[in-house]
Amino acid sequence: MVVGFFFVFIWYFSCLLVPLSTVMARYLIIVLVCWFSVVVYGQNDWQSALRQWMTVEDMEEAYGAEAMEQLAEMVATPINLNQTTREELEALPFLTAVQVEQITEYIYRYAPLRSIGELKMIASLDYHTRQLLEHFVYIGPEQPRRVWPKMSDVVKYGRNTFVASGKVPLYERKGDKSSTKNGYLGYPYRHDIRYQFNYNDRIKFGVTAAQDAGEPFLTNKNRMGYDHYSYYLQLRRMGRLEELNLGMFRVQMGMGLVMNTTFSLGKLATLQSLGRTTHMLTAHASRSQGDYLQGVAGTLRIAKAWHLTAFASYRGVDATLNKDSTARTLLRDGYHRTQTELNKKHNTHETDLGGSIGYRQGTFHVNMNMVYTHFNRQLIPQQVLYKRYAASGANFTNVSLDYGYNNNRWGIAGETAVNEQGAVATINTLNWRTTETLTLMLLHRYYDKRYTALHARSFGEGSSVQNEHGIYLGAKWQPSRAWLMQGYVDYAHFSWPRYLVSNSSDAFDALLSARYDKQKWNIEARYRMRIRQRNNTETKRLENRPEHRLRLRSSVNVLPQLSLLTQADAVRTWADKAWQQGLMLSEHATWQWRWLKADAHIGWFHTDSYDARLYQYEHSIQYDFSFPAYYGHGLRHSLMLQANIGRRFVTVIKYGTTKYFDRSTIGSGLQQINHSSMTDILLQLRYNF
Repeated sequence: MVVGFFFVFIWYFSCLLVPLSTVMARYLIIVLVCWFSVVVYGQNDWQSALRQWMTVEDMEEAYGAEAMEQLAEMVATPINLNQTTREELEALPFLTAVQVEQITEYIYRYAPLRSIGELKMIASLDYHTRQLLEHFVYIGPEQPRRVWPKMSDVVKYGRNTFVASGKVPLYERKGDKSSTKNGYLGYPYRHDIRYQFNYNDRIKFGVTAAQDAGEPFLTNKNRMGYDHYSYYLQLRRMGRLEELNLGMFRVQMGMGLVMNTTFSLGKLATLQSLGRTTHMLTAHASRSQGDYLQGVAGTLRIAKAWHLTAFASYRGVDATLNKDSTARTLLRDGYHRTQTELNKKHNTHETDLGGSIGYRQGTFHVNMNMVYTHFNRQLIPQQVLYKRYAASGANFTNVSLDYGYNNNRWGIAGETAVNEQGAVATINTLNWRTTETLTLMLLHRYYDKRYTALHARSFGEGSSVQNEHGIYLGAKWQPSRAWLMQGYVDYAHFSWPRYLVSNSSDAFDALLSARYDKQKWNIEARYRMRIRQRNNTETKRLENRPEHRLRLRSSVNVLPQLSLLTQADAVRTWADKAWQQGLMLSEHATWQWRWLKADAHIGWFHTDSYDARLYQYEHSIQYDFSFPAYYGHGLRHSLMLQANIGRRFVTVIKYGTTKYFDRSTIGSGLQQINHSSMTDILLQLRYNF
């Protein structure tokens, strides 16, 4: 620990002495820091285990907060391997189709499992995947297999969880001031409460009430209290009724070309899962107000190899309206802090009907999917060139066919979809396990510029399933238990102009990651290069904008109670006719003693501009996602304390400060803070009974 912080200070003063333009000198400092810091890796943190497969820059574009919150919900309600199903395992985004099949087969042959260590017997589960999987599953007793469980068992074995969280800012935003015209209508505090009952993951119901900072509470349009409520009832494995959801829920079908309201972890995670298709219904227990559905959804097994899924949803959505009361833009951020934002709350209503009929025999499956969406207003997007083919109208229909087959050596998966205009979108993958240590994956996608699907979310370089044609090649090589090497190259072509791109354009993305684990220590390095085309300053032609990102991390276990992590990040990108660059060095420490756990984090960053921003994960309270972007010159530090009071109560408090050395104000507009630093306190109480 002392050595790690010693290098933090060496780094700090060296950056004062070394000019910012001396890039190679600073890179050398990073290497020295990472190789000589003595640190520990927190093996009990699922986020730490998961982030080796996350590409954070992608997650920013793919609703990273929603993804991590849904994963946190999965960790809070782990799967009992002795009573799991293929569908439950397919919900885990880091498992391949082969791994799901082999886990299912092993459980069928050798159940009941006695220890989590039996996962070592499954050939396709490498060390790193097992390490992550252990946070999402457990070995529990096998309950009687009744179609409908006894009420006495539900009461006896059911688990209740209550969670209350709050965020208190120790600063004042411009919108918080009563003298500000059109300022925030509510208090500056964010808070939410959650209750959930769960019986063996077969019966689950609960409610989440959430309030963002600045939103009115018990007043205005929120006279019922909170700004947002999530409520749900979920039944699973009830005979032929495989699943039933009432209230709020999420749906994923195929590879997301017609319906995917769940999440994605980026391009590297796609390589880990080998691009498999997934059919999943899940309760919406999140505070997010984005891509959930509201109504009823269920899956029925109509024959041994056939299943039928159907859903119906009706909900209010936020929209920016045109002068003629048509909808110009659908809003998904869920903010209702000002009167203008509050006037947009649920001013449009959306109806969704859809379903899927599928056949599965062994490792072969095929499904036909359909989604119909209707708005009570016409959707008329802004009349600009890059939105010429954006979704418009009041009625939308999408139909697709998804398919897949795999064995121990190779597998194929894909989905092909059409919309009501006949435009096509297709994505197909081929993976090949050439040896026991090397796996290759090829992915091709083509999304017509006229293809629109309001609930689609799939693999791509762009932010939507539209106007993209690309090919992706990935490889995962594990020559020994200690070594894991992953990488990919991805090329995409956009035939129609996009935002800030006035002509057809191209994009290139490549990443290489290497990790070495040796008993109590490991080393990890990651390099990513992206080239995107964008209008130049005069907007007369396109220019290439290359971006290079480097991450180095080294760790070692020295004490069971203490874990430390040192990380260095660097970026160099072309923007505004000049190279912009940035660096960040951070140290994270976790100490646990009996009922008390402490997490400390410190990070120093220095970037030339926002274009050279850096992202870094930071531990936070349960269900809170902290992966902010840092730019400028500053210091971030935080301390989180967690106390387990008996077996039922958990209390958490986190104190975090971001201090900037290059500005006297933070943010802009109503979010502006007239100070060079901002401090927040997060509080959480969890009660299990």
